[in-house]
Amino acid sequence: MLTAAIVAILVTMFLALIRTFIGPTEYDRMLAANSFGTKTVLLIALGGHALSWNSFLDVALLYALVNFVGTIAVMRFFEYSNASEERDDPGTAA
Repeated sequence: MLTAAIVAILVTMFLALIRTFIGPTEYDRMLAANSFGTKTVLLIALGGHALSWNSFLDVALLYALVNFVGTIAVMRFFEYSNASEERDDPGTAA
């Protein structure tokens, strides 16, 4: 059962990676990258359970925190870069 769960997570990680590269917008790409990070946390936790290494849960939680903060930082970057492009665009001046 544990092997089936690991295989299922790997398949969904692969699909999220595909969406990361071919997403139509940067928001779709960022959502797919965040999903990939979440699946990585699950994979680390399952791997730690399979190997009976309880410290892997701490590593998974730390990775989840870094994934969350990184996602927020990148989304803020997209938000501010889009706002500055709209402000500097001479075609929208009235």
